[in-house]
Amino acid sequence: MTKHLGLIAAIALLTQALSAHADTLIHAGTVIDTDKGNVSKEQTIRIKDGKVLSVTAGYTNAETDEDTVVNLQGYTVLPGLMDMHTHLSDQMNPAAYAEGFRLNPADYAYRSVGYAHKTLMAGFTTVRDLGDTDQVTIALRNAIAQGIITGPRIYTAGKSIATTGGHADPTNGTNQALMGHPGPEDGVINGEAQAREAVRQRYKEGSDLIKITATGGVLSVAKNGQNPQFFEDEVDAIVKTAKDYGMTVAVHAHGAEGMKRAIRAGVDSIEHGTYMDKETIKLFKKYGTWYVPTISAGKFVEAKAAIDGYFPAVVVPKAAAIGPKIQGTFAEAYKAGVKIAFGTDAGVFPHGDNAKEFVYMVEAGMPPMKAIQSATKSSAELLHISDQAGSIAKGKWADIIAVKGDPLADISLLQNIDFVMKGGVIYKQP
Repeated sequence: MTKHLGLIAAIALLTQALSAHADTLIHAGTVIDTDKGNVSKEQTIRIKDGKVLSVTAGYTNAETDEDTVVNLQGYTVLPGLMDMHTHLSDQMNPAAYAEGFRLNPADYAYRSVGYAHKTLMAGFTTVRDLGDTDQVTIALRNAIAQGIITGPRIYTAGKSIATTGGHADPTNGTNQALMGHPGPEDGVINGEAQAREAVRQRYKEGSDLIKITATGGVLSVAKNGQNPQFFEDEVDAIVKTAKDYGMTVAVHAHGAEGMKRAIRAGVDSIEHGTYMDKETIKLFKKYGTWYVPTISAGKFVEAKAAIDGYFPAVVVPKAAAIGPKIQGTFAEAYKAGVKIAFGTDAGVFPHGDNAKEFVYMVEAGMPPMKAIQSATKSSAELLHISDQAGSIAKGKWADIIAVKGDPLADISLLQNIDFVMKGGVIYKQP
């Protein structure tokens, strides 16, 4: 497996070097324009130095012998997909809770290489990673950016920030001898001063953004899955400090009160949002806060809660209660006009299955084009990279994927991506 991934990385780098002075022309049968929300037939996408030079009608011939023509005339072509909620350093399994006691950071790092590869091959060229340990995804991000391994472009939060006993307190469920008293360096805070320190520590470690767990969660070894876990002044201190360092703030939240406190403090996105009520929806719209639903994670934990021994006993009732609600919450939020960016919580369920989220979104009432835009145009807006990503347009990154058939007629087709290009480099083709 490692040898195979290394070969793919080497071929990608060679391709990049050979094409440095040449153009790549993609002859696309159908192109989904995520900026305008429409489609065009028989287009040529010209690429140079990792960016889109032009998108023109008809099939243009190569101008020199060095130019490469990629025939995707029988395919639907669209921008690389983006997942705004992943955990590339881990993947849930029945042994996951015990693994933390016997695996080393290097074990998680090596696993992350395979998870990143699967994610890219599934057509996701950019992701946000919202919580790891030991800065695994920071190192993963850097290795991918350097061309050492293959994977999506990563924006990572590093270690999530929690309060003592909160959803991202790494010592929940351990015995007294191991529990200790983690602090800001470990991503655990109490009070405004520690909140500021934890943000600055994440910046020091190289995180791109901040993730906090504003309420209880499903998979933590703790009783409550939705109670508020930060005071408003603590969230406010985190947001103000993050903004000083040019960082956005993503917020895990199931319960309504935790969401309200976070939105009023000015956070950028709420993840999951299970128990949002009408007042919360009004706040989303008033403050322009993004909602990242993660329906796939809800479906997964609901199913696994019914399997004896898959989760610790304290997790089971939370998974059974919260999991089934997320899709319905998404439907209400969409109808109400809340801004939605695509996110799955991959790592809770198997990496590479990210595109199942599209099916759940469409089932809940979102039109296929809107669902695709949530994973392209909207996600780029959330990341503040709309000038570089989110659509196939002149001057933007050549992050391009293709699929056989029409995903606007059958959104499930996005689970079988045939062509993947990231930054002008082809990683997968028919």
